[in-house]
Amino acid sequence: MALKNRYEFVMLFDVENGNPNGDPDAGNSPRVDAETGYGYITDVCLKRKIRNYVELCKEEASGYKILIKPDKALNDKFSDAYEAKNLPKDEKGKNIDVVKQARDYMCVNYFDVRVFGAVMSTGNDPCGIVRGPVQINFARSISPVNVEDITITRQARTTNVRQSTGETEIGKKSIIPYALYRAEGYVSAALANKVTHLSEEDLVLLWNAIINMFENDHSAARGKMCMRRLYIFKHESVLGNSPSHVLFDKIVVNQVSATPPRSFTDYEIKIDEQMPEGVQLIKKL
Repeated sequence: MALKNRYEFVMLFDVENGNPNGDPDAGNSPRVDAETGYGYITDVCLKRKIRNYVELCKEEASGYKILIKPDKALNDKFSDAYEAKNLPKDEKGKNIDVVKQARDYMCVNYFDVRVFGAVMSTGNDPCGIVRGPVQINFARSISPVNVEDITITRQARTTNVRQSTGETEIGKKSIIPYALYRAEGYVSAALANKVTHLSEEDLVLLWNAIINMFENDHSAARGKMCMRRLYIFKHESVLGNSPSHVLFDKIVVNQVSATPPRSFTDYEIKIDEQMPEGVQLIKKL
């Protein structure tokens, strides 16, 4: 069923005594804007958690496979599409109709392709490029973050040489004591209907995945992470009834504590309930 509504959404989530998204260029320390001190989390990290939830929830049910995961080379998955559709395999992308059939197969069978899109133009059996109807911005912390390097003791040595120098060694663990993050996203009904055929059922699953994205992803490194709020702006039309930035400005989050924040209650959320004509605010969490 074609989507009849454009959407935007705002996610508020926090981390306590953890590293929400390590930066490989900084020794896997939490990502921080060097100029402002605000923390940030990449869109890739957030989409990974959504993919993981859908995979757990659907267990590769028909139409809900996940393309971007380390189980198999991507080019082999593209070749599987050609075999499933019995498409000629000697054109290497020159036959536009063949590539379109392969692309449609990927959209039907892979949830993350329908949602986020994918570049599938590599290898001998290309499946084209899909522009995803759902896009998520980087998350940014509401307040500047304080990254602490905690010294830890390691008791398991990896080699006999290191074992001979003693039973323990010292290591480091980077954490943020507390931070509240905000991320914003978009759902284009026009793109969904034109290419990927994202459905209303897919959208329900997407909202559930966002609400539960941290519930099955706990680890000692990431500490305590919680999705606190999910606000959805629903437009009456496919192309939308208001610019997205106008809607995002309706939700303002401010720190109210005089001391460095250490809990969700250290912030105040103000919502302007007066929506533009044709837009409905839905509070999912």
